[in-house]
Amino acid sequence: MAPHDGPDGHSHDWAAPTDKLTRAGLGTFQAPKSPYDLWMDAQEIPIFRDIGVSKVQELPMTNWDMMGGKASFIQLYGTEGMWGCHIIEVPGAGALKPVKHIYEQQYFVVDGRGSTEVWEEGQEDKVHVFEWQKGSLWSVPLNAMYRVVNASSTPALLLGGNTAPNVMNIYENADFIFNCPYQFRDRFDPDREDYYKPSDEILADPIRGLAMTQTNIVPDIVDCELPLDNRRSPGYRRIEPHMTDNNFYLWIGQHETGRYSKGHAHGSAAVLICIKGKGYTYTWPAEHGQTPWKDGKEEFVMRQDYEPVGMVSAAPMSGDWYHQHFGVSAGPLRLTAWFGPHHPGRTVKRPGEKAIDYGAIDVRDGGTAIGYDMEDPYLRNEFQGYLKEVGAESKMEKELYESKAN
Repeated sequence: MAPHDGPDGHSHDWAAPTDKLTRAGLGTFQAPKSPYDLWMDAQEIPIFRDIGVSKVQELPMTNWDMMGGKASFIQLYGTEGMWGCHIIEVPGAGALKPVKHIYEQQYFVVDGRGSTEVWEEGQEDKVHVFEWQKGSLWSVPLNAMYRVVNASSTPALLLGGNTAPNVMNIYENADFIFNCPYQFRDRFDPDREDYYKPSDEILADPIRGLAMTQTNIVPDIVDCELPLDNRRSPGYRRIEPHMTDNNFYLWIGQHETGRYSKGHAHGSAAVLICIKGKGYTYTWPAEHGQTPWKDGKEEFVMRQDYEPVGMVSAAPMSGDWYHQHFGVSAGPLRLTAWFGPHHPGRTVKRPGEKAIDYGAIDVRDGGTAIGYDMEDPYLRNEFQGYLKEVGAESKMEKELYESKAN
């Protein structure tokens, strides 16, 4: 679309206001497609748009010529322009095409096993090779060449997250994005032999003090040990992998069997991906209050059920939405949350200005977390009913629902 074209793709003559009370412009209009939207269209593979999906394995896929495997884009509501996502199949006993790009890219292995080759263009004699399996999470360095190889005769399936929309919506030039010669040595040193050596050292995130690890591959995020966190529910465990010095933010968290997350609110970008167990998420606009069922506003509540590997957009539209997550299987509910380059602790502030971890702080203390004693009674009653169906018992102690009001 040329800069002077209208939302319908056709040029329009500008009309001046006819008097002092008439304003210029259309007032209301159909939102135009972004450069990233247009690029997705040009790839001629399916684009899935919704609040979420119960299993990405069931999404339709067609051949993606650029990558060399069957694929589908996933653009959940609320992530438009925030970050990009796709599911891609690596052919059995085959490989994807070598590619490089100036947007960040990470992959979670939904199924299969194989290896990835990473090298700096012009340094083909220094190829880094690492192996992956079902449950692995890994990232490729910015603008490095990489090729994904399947080690099995059956197809492998990868779920990818990237910052392609952020880059494409700025530069609007595919040739620059995919053929830029710049080498990001601050991100990738071809001579560093341990670049893809896994690390499980637990560090403190320098912004919010939460548990983090610096590693470019996690061999298994489904069954790895997680440090105690307690922020979302009693016994909740969580860690943040920081990978290839990317700005793409994510975490891995787990709720104990019989416990569920407090409701909390924040802006769009976060997508939860179920990697163990089974569950559902409720999300609704904060403007409709903390007890929508009790207040007769349940029509504004959206629900997404999921199992491995299902996804849900925590705040699927614009602005703050409450959301609450429930595991309803005999085992724990483990999720990984992807935000793209939108770290919730890196909100734009004046240097030195105090920031608040709103989603973890009770609404009575200035945050957005709804105390269990304040939540809609419908939620706990429904949760207990689901647990009975799977033969699990609630671990939500009575004192959790006792009033915390002063």
